[in-house]
Amino acid sequence: MAEGNIQLQPGRRPGRRPGGGTPQRTLLPLRHVSHLSNSISCWYCDFKSSVFNEPLFHFGRKYTRWLRIWFSIGMGFSLTTLIGVTVIILLESARALNLYDGIPWLNSILNGSMLGFYSLVFKYSISIADVGYMCISSIISVSVHELGHALAATSEGIQIEYTAVFLAVLFPGALVAFNNEMLQMIPRVATLRIYCAGIWHNAAFCVVCALTVFLLPLILYPLYSHGESLMVLDVSARSPLYGYLSPGDLVTMLDGKHIRTTNEWMEMAYLLDKQVFQTRKQYINNKGYCVPNLVIAESTNAEIVDNQFICPNGLALFTTISCADSSTINDSSSNRTDYQLTREHIYCFPTKGVLGEKKCGDGWVNIVKYDGNCLCTEDESCSTPIHMPGLAWAEITFSRPYSPECQGVGNKMPSSYDNSASGENSCSRTFVFIGDMMSMARSIWLTEYQSRWLYGVAYIPAVLEKLLVNTFNVSLMLALLNSLPVYHLDGESILEVALCCFGSLTPTIRKVVLQTSLLAGTLISCLLIFRILLLLIS
Repeated sequence: MAEGNIQLQPGRRPGRRPGGGTPQRTLLPLRHVSHLSNSISCWYCDFKSSVFNEPLFHFGRKYTRWLRIWFSIGMGFSLTTLIGVTVIILLESARALNLYDGIPWLNSILNGSMLGFYSLVFKYSISIADVGYMCISSIISVSVHELGHALAATSEGIQIEYTAVFLAVLFPGALVAFNNEMLQMIPRVATLRIYCAGIWHNAAFCVVCALTVFLLPLILYPLYSHGESLMVLDVSARSPLYGYLSPGDLVTMLDGKHIRTTNEWMEMAYLLDKQVFQTRKQYINNKGYCVPNLVIAESTNAEIVDNQFICPNGLALFTTISCADSSTINDSSSNRTDYQLTREHIYCFPTKGVLGEKKCGDGWVNIVKYDGNCLCTEDESCSTPIHMPGLAWAEITFSRPYSPECQGVGNKMPSSYDNSASGENSCSRTFVFIGDMMSMARSIWLTEYQSRWLYGVAYIPAVLEKLLVNTFNVSLMLALLNSLPVYHLDGESILEVALCCFGSLTPTIRKVVLQTSLLAGTLISCLLIFRILLLLIS
C-alpha cells in the first residue's frame, strides 16, 4: 500500500526550499483540472477530481482558528513520533548488528507483531474477505490521511488544485495537490503543520476506531446481546471442526470452562496447547471419565505398531488409572511419560462413548472434588485418554438455538458437567476434539454478538468490528511509515522543514544533514524490513 502524499514529484516536494524559487514540475501537473479527469500509463493510473475543492476550502477558512490549534497539536505529536521512530530503527539496527541485546518491552512488541504477522500471512491462508477488508481499510485510512493535509492547507488559505486517487503498479494511494507558489509563500511553521497533518489525522483516527470498538456493545445493545456466548459465523472447509460445528451454533464451553468472549476462547486454546507435553512417546494426562467396568470389558483391544499402541479408525486409546495415579500424574508432568502403559490396562473406545459419564482426575476445570476421593463407584474405573505426541484433548460444548427442536428452549447455557444433553435430539451437544488446539481455534469465525431478532443479521457486528480493527492497524501503520525519515514519505518533508525552522545551520550543512539522514533512514528501514521478512520466511 502506498502512503498518502500531499503531492507526487520526481524529486523534492514544493514549498520546502527557503527563499522561494521557480516551482518545480510535478508528476501530476498543477493546472486547472476539470470536474473529473484521469491519466493512464503502463505503470500508473489515477483519477483526479475538483469536486471537493470549494467545500474543503470554505470549511478550512470558516474554522481557521480551531483548525490551526488542532494541527499545531498534531505538529508536536508528529515531530515527537518522528524522533521516536528514528530512535527505534537506530536501536533495532544496533541490535541486528549484535551491538546490544535490545530493550525488553520493545523486543516483546516487535516479536509479538512478527509472530502475529507470520500466523496471518504464512501459517494461515488469507481469504478473499480478508483482502476486501484490507482494501477498504486502506482506502479509509489514506482518505483520512489526505483529508488532514487538505484541511491544514485550507486553514492556511491555500487553494486545492485537485484531489486524486492513484494506482502505482499494484499499490493504491491518494494525494492532494496545492498551489505551489502559495505553499512556498506561507511561514515555515504553517508548512510544517500541513506536512504533519496526515500523520496526526491517522493517529487520531486510530483513537476513534479503538473507542468505537470499545463502545460497540453499548451502541448495538438495542439490537444485539454481547458477551453471553460465542456464535459460529463460518467454519472453513479445511477446519478440523468442519462437519461438527455449523453457522449459527453457540459455543458455550471449551474443556469444561464457560466461554463468553473470543479472548477467552483463544486463551483457553493456548492453555490447552501449552499443556501438551512435547515428547515422542505416548502419554496420559489427569483427565478421566468414570466408565463402567462392563463397558471396558467389551471394548476393543489395542494393537502395537512401532512400539506404540494404536486403535482402529474412529476409536481412541484409553487406559484405566487409580485416584493415586491421577494425583501422581498431576504432581509432576514428567511422570506422565514415565507412567508404565501396560497392554492389559489399555483399550480402544469411541470418544463419544465417554461423553455423559462422570469425570474424574484433577485435570478438569471447576471439577467438584470430595476431599481428594475418587468420584467413580466400585463398578466403574477412571479411564483417561492416551495422547499422541503434540496432540491435545478437549471437549467442546455447543447448542443450536435456531434449529427447529430448540426454538422454544432459548439460549440457556448448560451446566459445566451436565453432558446428559449430548444426544442427537438435544439442543446442547458435546464432542471431543483431538489435535492442534491453536490451528483449531483459528479455523472458525466466531462473534460475541447474538441478534435479538433475526439470525441473518448476526454478521453485521462482526463485519463492523473486523473492519474497525483492520482500519486501526492500517491507519497506525500509515502514521508510523510516514514518520520514518526516508525518501518520498511525509517524514522527508517534515525533517527538511524542521531543520529550517529550528536549526541554525547554514544551507550547505543543512542540505548535507538532510541528505545523510534520509539516506541512512531509507537504508536502515529497508534492511530492517528485509530482515523481518527473512525471519518470517525461515
